[in-house]
Amino acid sequence: MPDKEELYDEAIDLYADGKYDEAIAMYQSALEQDPRYTDALHGMVMCYQAKGDLDTAIEQGDDKGSRGGGRRSAAPGLEAPAQGRRGREEVKARRRRR
Repeated sequence: MPDKEELYDEAIDLYADGKYDEAIAMYQSALEQDPRYTDALHGMVMCYQAKGDLDTAIEQGDDKGSRGGGRRSAAPGLEAPAQGRRGREEVKARRRRR
């Protein structure tokens, strides 16, 4: 089974490709392994925001953010375009190091 970081890396790629539902599933799997994994929570909220489902984005951020002990963002998803570029570069760098 992939670890939370591998799931997160895959979710970033899916997000960047506009496959938001598939990315959400990956982020959720990462959160099942570690409910306090705020990077996955942030990514999942950004997917809902990108889909235009702002109510779910806010609900997910509030629910999991407060239970998971992570900090909540005042404006989830503002970094959305940067995550795709920066995220892919980080994933590629991690893969080269393996």
